[in-house]
Amino acid sequence: MSDSSPTVLRRTFLSTSVAAGTLAALQPKTSRAASAAEDVVVGVMGLSRGRALATAFAREKGVRLKYVCDVDSDRAESTARLLKQKNNVGPQPITDFRKMLDDPEVDAIVNATPNHWHGPATILACQAGKHVYVEKPCCHNPQEGEWMIAAARKHRRAVQVGTQRRSGAGWHEAVARLRDGVIGRVYLARSWYNNVRGSIGHGKPAPVPSNLDYELWQGPAPRRPYLSNRIHYNWHWFWHWGNGELGNNGVHTLDLCRWGLGVDFPTRVVSSGGRYHWDDDQETPDTHTVCYEFEGKMQITWEGKSCNRYGGGFVTFYGTDGTMELDQSGNFTIYDKRAKVADKFKAPARGDREHIANFLEAIRNDDPTKLNAEIAEGHKSTLLCHLGNIAHRTGRTIHCDTQTGHILGDDDAAQLWRREYEPGWEPKV
Repeated sequence: MSDSSPTVLRRTFLSTSVAAGTLAALQPKTSRAASAAEDVVVGVMGLSRGRALATAFAREKGVRLKYVCDVDSDRAESTARLLKQKNNVGPQPITDFRKMLDDPEVDAIVNATPNHWHGPATILACQAGKHVYVEKPCCHNPQEGEWMIAAARKHRRAVQVGTQRRSGAGWHEAVARLRDGVIGRVYLARSWYNNVRGSIGHGKPAPVPSNLDYELWQGPAPRRPYLSNRIHYNWHWFWHWGNGELGNNGVHTLDLCRWGLGVDFPTRVVSSGGRYHWDDDQETPDTHTVCYEFEGKMQITWEGKSCNRYGGGFVTFYGTDGTMELDQSGNFTIYDKRAKVADKFKAPARGDREHIANFLEAIRNDDPTKLNAEIAEGHKSTLLCHLGNIAHRTGRTIHCDTQTGHILGDDDAAQLWRREYEPGWEPKV
């Protein structure tokens, strides 16, 4: 962009939204690349996680990677060079994702941006007639998740959430066995995430690097001054842009827990934890335990330790007749009631490539119902992260409507269902 002032950005954003809405209204029911004989043309935005995704999409047959996009021009250019070397593809490096929205050749956007961009960029992409592969968590706040579902339905787009284990053979086998009663009635799913993250220190005002479009990086989020310890990763630990470890990695295991138990929205959520390990700028907890209760006498627990890797597994299901333990790759062990090994299963793959293939197949067949992690399912799992964080931030038990997940009887907590936006940037479905 030649002019990145707030006024110009908002004006361009709004005009793009109007044009995209008009385009979507004229879209035929089938996508441009509905035929298996055509390449699916893809653009990737957000080149941290997106760098790996760009490489993965470029490897797929019948895919043409046309753009790699990042507000950091250095990252866009280096990713383009990497792909040229690895896969002999030459995507165009760009810094403004709206160029992809305006390109009628592009069928799908891979959205691997910071969390505060997941919802708004996905909604704009749907309006522009693009299918979307959006990284986890699917949204920064619950309201955006509901808007994303509405946008996908309104514009008949395939929106796949990057909880890739939904496409892994081991996970499908594990859930099938749970449904068959291999450990009896399943009533508890426990999950963990452990890491050894260091301190982020205390940020200081600093000049914005010349290679970074900080105005566009902020996008829909109300403006904050540039500080030295926020970009490119530590935004995860600030509520303004991120969702802490629970939203960053907890969503993977919570998604599996919810899938295994066969539940949607909780009745009650309680949280305990805080910033215990380091004295620094981080707002989100590094030590966090959340409990979710569901109808039918079932529970999910999640324990996160960002600064201590010891202890805990990945996901464990407990039933009336035994236990099932799963690791990060989808391998699992079944124990009987006396904790003796009854069976073991070795997964052929974790599901990463299969998840991308599932997304591409849904585009070619013009059938979003075949997605393994369609946005409505992704929203339910992401909502567990949001509710756990809301319970943490308010310090209170959260009670929920079991049909919608909405917060009941707590106006202060309900205010965290959505966020404030920079004027002119609020998503419109």
